[in-house]
Amino acid sequence: MFITRTRITVTIAATAAALFVAGCGNDDSGSMPGMEHGSSAGATASSGLPAARTDFNSADVTFLHMMYPHHAQAVEMAKLVPGRSGNQQLLALATEVEKAQAPEMQQISTLLQSFGQQAPTAAGGHTGHDMAGMMTPEQMSSLHAASGVEFDRQWMTMMIDHHAGAIAMANTELATGTNPDTKALAGAIVTAQQAEIGTMRAMLGQG
Repeated sequence: MFITRTRITVTIAATAAALFVAGCGNDDSGSMPGMEHGSSAGATASSGLPAARTDFNSADVTFLHMMYPHHAQAVEMAKLVPGRSGNQQLLALATEVEKAQAPEMQQISTLLQSFGQQAPTAAGGHTGHDMAGMMTPEQMSSLHAASGVEFDRQWMTMMIDHHAGAIAMANTELATGTNPDTKALAGAIVTAQQAEIGTMRAMLGQG
């Protein structure tokens, strides 16, 4: 009787061990969810990196890459005003230009990054002839050297041309771009800079 029970116990144990080994070697769909550590989906999820946007076209990218250095020059011009002009209206306008365009430069960088594109630079890989309204090095040198009423005149004359160039590029983006955020930026540029052109033209007419 004791021998029979022992044989039964050994048989059950052997059967259980065989089933366990078979289960561990099974690579079919019976494996536990979430255990596929080598899968590409798991690697993407664990990286934490957002996928690049696809809702844009080449016109959006060109506009952003060109507008960044365009804004950078406008900000540079705005920073010249406090040390060279005593015109309070012009000082206030220069402050507004810098306050508007410096954050837009950051927005441009963020948009390009979300498109998976190269970060913009102040140089932009373009010459002044490629971007409407950009001042030449000679014009910027003349502006740096001026002061008082002559500086005010040069600055406003140059900034009117600079703004007109930005508006032209923004209108091209509105006509040919597809990304809604980039087009919204272009629309904001048109509205703000058209108003500033009107202000500067009125100020020049007062002199």
